[in-house]
Amino acid sequence: MPTFPFDTQKIIPIGSDHAGFELKKHLIPYLQEKGFIIEDLGCFDSSRVDYPSVANDVMSAFKQYNSERAILCCGSGIGMGIAANRFSFARAVVANDLFSAKMSRRHNNSNVLCLGGRVLGLDLAVDIVDTWLSTPFDGGRHESRVALLAKSRS
Repeated sequence: MPTFPFDTQKIIPIGSDHAGFELKKHLIPYLQEKGFIIEDLGCFDSSRVDYPSVANDVMSAFKQYNSERAILCCGSGIGMGIAANRFSFARAVVANDLFSAKMSRRHNNSNVLCLGGRVLGLDLAVDIVDTWLSTPFDGGRHESRVALLAKSRS
């Protein structure tokens, strides 16, 4: 079982559009089984919904709850990533492989994971989530670079 470098009792907001709904539906009980508190902000069925609206709700909850991580799912992960990165406090990454999930944490201190429901199998998605949640930020030389990201969006 992976260990997590942050407070697992903080809320992880999660959301999806219709294309990511099945993936989100699969991830929620898995994450709860691991002890995470999950706030599902939609969508709640496979009816068409606009991903920017869901991303806005998730990012608002992320800020309100002072969360350390959030997860967004859409067809490719790309739309949700673009929508999330509009928020100055977000460092959203689209990760469709383990290496991207790991390095986005180690070097970029990513705090929003965007996954593609039409790209990933459910088992790989779980492995990506585990990798992303359990990988700590390396800090060091990467801290000043991450600080520049925040500064460039103020």
